[in-house]
Amino acid sequence: MIPVCDVQSRRLDAGFKLTKVGVTKVKKPVRVKRNGTVNLINETLTCSIDIFVDLPSQQKGSHLSRNLEIIREIVDDSVRNPVKGVEALAVIMCRQLMEKHEYANYGEVLITADYFREAATPNCRSTLEFYKLIGKASGERDQGIRKTVGVEVIGMTACPCAMETVTDNLRREGRYQNCDVPTMSHNQRNVCTVLLEVDEGIEIEANDLIDLVEESFSSPTYEILKRDDEAAVVMNAHSNPKFVEDVVRDVLRKIVQRYKQLPDNSILTVRSESEESIHKHNAFAERHTTMGDLRK
Repeated sequence: MIPVCDVQSRRLDAGFKLTKVGVTKVKKPVRVKRNGTVNLINETLTCSIDIFVDLPSQQKGSHLSRNLEIIREIVDDSVRNPVKGVEALAVIMCRQLMEKHEYANYGEVLITADYFREAATPNCRSTLEFYKLIGKASGERDQGIRKTVGVEVIGMTACPCAMETVTDNLRREGRYQNCDVPTMSHNQRNVCTVLLEVDEGIEIEANDLIDLVEESFSSPTYEILKRDDEAAVVMNAHSNPKFVEDVVRDVLRKIVQRYKQLPDNSILTVRSESEESIHKHNAFAERHTTMGDLRK
């Protein structure tokens, strides 16, 4: 019988260490159960999984099949034992990486999932809205694991600069009478992402982050709008005009107020990108910082 050749374990004499080697975009269904009850809408999440370890300079390749074995085993187990969230799943996988890859010193798992939850339009019509959940875990051998809870939310902004310019033009022309009524402006579809990296034992509810972001837009957006709801969304947005910078700063302010108990070493990233309606480019703003620096 010819022995199987382990090409990956061949020794290199003049190699370089690689920071991350693994597989990406592995699609799996994952059962999630939070706070003791199964969310009937999101009982099963469709997840995309990226999973990596580092590679020593003297080793030719990483055993990628081990990553896929970890995913299969843990996802299969979630059918019987649902996980708390995608970040919890990432932590479990990251811990397994150190056991499966004895040569690795670092492991990282990134999971994104499509997420739907019930919402209400301005006139209280029930709707089902789409979001993206982000969970990440990373850590070095014997150093503990850090996890990231994140969301991606789509909303709407109305440009305050264009609104003021239009108002000034109408005043000069004698066509603007009521200063309490917002005037015309151009709008943007805004995509805001929040990533909060914390110690493994700290729990952050993704729905709370979604609420914070939606409160920071000029207006939330909705999949289906009847005429009265459509008018309400437009009027609300133009009564609350915001730059892309305003969205980031409002989210930062709300997070500081909401998460007073988070340690100063918690790492926060908030980014906002507006798809411009009158330009061919997008507008972008971001803050990456620790909670300690943000509180200062």
